[in-house]
Amino acid sequence: EAEMFTRQAVRSSILVASVSSIGRVEGFAVDRRGVFSIRNLVRNVGLPNSHHFPSGSTRSSVGAAADPARRLFASASGGGDKSAKPRVLSRISVTQNDGKLLRIRHRSESTNTDMTFGLFLPSAHKNILRSKMQSIPALYWLSGLTCDDSNFSAKAGAFASADREGIALIIPDTSPRGDDVANDDNYDLGQGAGFYVDATEEPWSSHFKMYTYITKELPALVEEYYGVGVDAKSIAGHSMGGHGALTIAFKDPASWASVSAFAPIAHPTKCGWGEKAFKAYFNSIDAGKDHDATVLLESNGPFAPFDDILIDQGLDDEFLAEGQLCPEALEAAAESVGQKLTLRRHENYDHSYYFISSFMDDHIQFHAKRLKKAQGLKLASTSANASGSGQSDTAGRPIQCQAMVARAPKEPLSLETITVDPPKAGEVRVKVMANALCHTDIYTLEGYDPEGLFPCILGHEAGCIVESVGEGVTSVAVGDHVIPCYTPQCAQPSCIFCQSPKTNLCPTIRGTQGAGVMPDGTKRFRDKDGEDIYHFMGCSTMSEYTVLSEISCANISKEAPLEKACLFGCGVSTGLGAVWNTCKVETDSSVAVFGLGAVGLAVIQGAKMAGASKIIAVDINPKKFDTAIRLGATDCVDSSKLDTPVQQHIAGDLTPWGVDYSFDCTGNTEVMRAALECAHRGWGTSCVIGVAASGHEISTRPFQLVTGRIWKGTAFGGFKSRTDVPKLVDKMISGELPIDHYITHTFDGVGKTNAAIDALHSGDCLRAVVQY
Repeated sequence: EAEMFTRQAVRSSILVASVSSIGRVEGFAVDRRGVFSIRNLVRNVGLPNSHHFPSGSTRSSVGAAADPARRLFASASGGGDKSAKPRVLSRISVTQNDGKLLRIRHRSESTNTDMTFGLFLPSAHKNILRSKMQSIPALYWLSGLTCDDSNFSAKAGAFASADREGIALIIPDTSPRGDDVANDDNYDLGQGAGFYVDATEEPWSSHFKMYTYITKELPALVEEYYGVGVDAKSIAGHSMGGHGALTIAFKDPASWASVSAFAPIAHPTKCGWGEKAFKAYFNSIDAGKDHDATVLLESNGPFAPFDDILIDQGLDDEFLAEGQLCPEALEAAAESVGQKLTLRRHENYDHSYYFISSFMDDHIQFHAKRLKKAQGLKLASTSANASGSGQSDTAGRPIQCQAMVARAPKEPLSLETITVDPPKAGEVRVKVMANALCHTDIYTLEGYDPEGLFPCILGHEAGCIVESVGEGVTSVAVGDHVIPCYTPQCAQPSCIFCQSPKTNLCPTIRGTQGAGVMPDGTKRFRDKDGEDIYHFMGCSTMSEYTVLSEISCANISKEAPLEKACLFGCGVSTGLGAVWNTCKVETDSSVAVFGLGAVGLAVIQGAKMAGASKIIAVDINPKKFDTAIRLGATDCVDSSKLDTPVQQHIAGDLTPWGVDYSFDCTGNTEVMRAALECAHRGWGTSCVIGVAASGHEISTRPFQLVTGRIWKGTAFGGFKSRTDVPKLVDKMISGELPIDHYITHTFDGVGKTNAAIDALHSGDCLRAVVQY
């Protein structure tokens, strides 16, 4: 009857929804050429939400009618194709952004059978197949007993999240299959139950080589043919697949960026499923210890590459109650060796894909963060593998990546796939690892910047790794860690600004930088339609890759975490430099700081380090006062609560004649005036740091200047970027200059930049760092 329905489907190109006499066949797609995409094999009859057969059931008990359909599937999807080259059986769009799910068959040398696997390619890399562009980071998913690749694809709900994060998913089968492959009547042994080991006992040893297949053959194939997982790969799984993911990662932790699992068989040598499998495949339970996650962790842990291991377990899982999973043993092993392991227990969740789909986004994000970090570290070492050329594998070619594009003022940023062209002479292409949001970005996004151009890619406070360099670049090399600096330093003998100790305002690329282009007058960003996108401040770091002028790159120590060092790209450096360079605050000076954002707090920190004895912190948000006091403020003033102007309160109530130095960090012209007028009669200096909106002007009575006050401003704190930023980073590394307190919010993935902007607007945020 199954064959009859299938012949009718082939004639009419319909989707078979169900076959009454054999139960449910979900997503049995058939076309006129006989190419099949089966979302849930007939063997899952009666188990639409769980991948296991009921306890004690056998394959024969499912129903004889399943056999014709199974034979039909085997003939349609693969028996006997001896070609080693992979063949795409189906290719469908599975996300709104056109992420693709491929179902692929190939001849396996490991199992000596045809093997089928699923491959999800995110939309951000739709053109990468068979190309020589950058690799897609990959997450391998290992499924549980009785499953094949289609169960996860149909039920896990993983593709949208993976698409957002820009990672590929590789979904192998759980065992070799075929008429000549050994099998067992029970669901927990044989086909669909390979346990991700290399069997040593007949009849299993001829084909059941799943450990070799997963760890060697399949990665080599997807790397060669699809450009996936070359730079970074992670692994996860469910139940038997969770066992496989954990043991594979624990046996070779250097090869995997991260590992996680749902309801894993965590101690298989101490449970029925594992004992049965190891007796059959190894003729010994004891031999299975080399594939027991708990034993491996106890013996070889902790595993340095894994800063955490994520495990989710449903408390209504019937197999937890039966003692098949043993998560508590794994948890105890982790504690005994000092391995961080996060075991989350969830009430009212069972063993099904309902459970998996509920928390899949968490696992995707968990792996995406670590995959991107691993990919960045791999990129940092590519110079050693660049065939002596000093370039990376992607040098000279366009790179596709994700970026947040500002299409128009006062509109949310748009997450888009863009093309970043190679660097030209004197330019550097970098992979952005972390980007901190600065109010200058928001100032432009909200339409206040007279030089604001749209569409553009904002961002200028980042930590990056050099991916490739253009002709003539000598100060940085592939793999170097750099901070993009919107204030460049050409350091040429002919540049009177670079040669003068009085300023850091090198004008070499000022004209093109303000016009949103590179020094040669052209752009390096294109959207999906091939249209150019403007650069911003010579940086444009709200993109996974960007191109900089060499003279804008500060080469820093690789010891510094880029998610912290990025703060030296603007705000923190500006505040410190205003104190140390622009005003040169002396010991025992008095200081007033208006505005307690990151820049204002950096002024307080710098003033304290300079030896100021009185530091007055002024803001209308009292929540910021605790941090100001910790950094060195001696007095805090909520200017909104005063009955008199704040300048009179400072120069009269708090001091007799005013402060030696005052700093405006607000960009408000009225506050700038107040800062000047609270400066000490005869010698007080007031420094403007905040950037006012376009068209705004400052004013005061000339008498304020006649009586000895000095009004000055600063850009990037007067630091000469390429010379001084590396020194600031070294101070951070040594502990002399702590900066952790500025990072109040963190986000993972360039796509979270709008959320970071919301945090910046909240009033409680100093710096929101987005790690790519």
